Amino acid sequence: MRIVFMGTPDFSVPALETLIASEHQVVGVVTQPDKPRGRGNNVQMTPVKKAAVMAKIPVFQPVRLRDPGALDQIAAWKPDAIVVVAFGQILRKEVLELPKYGCFNIHASLLPKFRGAAPIQQVILEGEKKTGVTIQQMDEGIDTGDILAQAEIVIDPCETGGSLHDKLAVLGGPLLLQVLRKAEQGILRHVAQNEAESSYYGMLHKKMGLIDWKKSAAEIERMVRGLNPWPSAFTFRGGKSLKIWKAAVVPGEEGKSCGTVLQAGKESFTVQTGEGALEVLQVQMEGKRRMSAGEFLRGFPMSAGEQLG
Repeated sequence: MRIVFMGTPDFSVPALETLIASEHQVVGVVTQPDKPRGRGNNVQMTPVKKAAVMAKIPVFQPVRLRDPGALDQIAAWKPDAIVVVAFGQILRKEVLELPKYGCFNIHASLLPKFRGAAPIQQVILEGEKKTGVTIQQMDEGIDTGDILAQAEIVIDPCETGGSLHDKLAVLGGPLLLQVLRKAEQGILRHVAQNEAESSYYGMLHKKMGLIDWKKSAAEIERMVRGLNPWPSAFTFRGGKSLKIWKAAVVPGEEGKSCGTVLQAGKESFTVQTGEGALEVLQVQMEGKRRMSAGEFLRGFPMSAGEQLG
């Protein structure tokens, strides 16, 4: 099968590499334009472009798929199917209808829940026990197409957004190959999504990481894990931001206001929340490197009764 692959970030690369190593032919890759990144603000290739260049696959980088000539370029590759993995642009109807077998999307959750741009982080924030990937037949909606296949994994109690990202990234490729083979054989089973069970979440943004100490310790602990590595959970101390990278839920103290430091020991400090308390184990002060709470406390002493936030 002739495949055009559309994707941009690191998450997309394992699926592309799986296709390249398969019996299918990846005839072209569409990815977002290169952008300045890092401290030097140097223009860098997207992760998907790097993988495509290594495999000597033609790359197309339109600013928008609606730009003149974009459809012609994709059509010139004569794809039997288009595979989309975290591409970053909405596909118009003309693109969706171009290939013989249509467009397949690898979505990083068990649809119909957690549609949108940040399903990996949201399942942790919401306290889900399991997640997975969904292969869907794309339509003009956002993650609304028929479900073709799903693979599940259990969410570890210590799972972070970063660790779950890596697990799900390698889960979709083998499942996609099964879907493509069934499509060629004409035995694909389409399952319509139940709209009553659907939920949609937008993109992550930096302000999402600001800790509201009135929330329960369990909610904040999930926030610490779910938003790791970006945008990260943070509070303020003495006018400077204090990122919290690792924490645990412990009993709180009645009568203490939310955000109050209950105790500061040798290896951690504990903060009262709206329900229970949060034992902070790893932090990063503004302008400093990430460190254990114990190391932080030796350099920046903290005492019970101090207020954070």
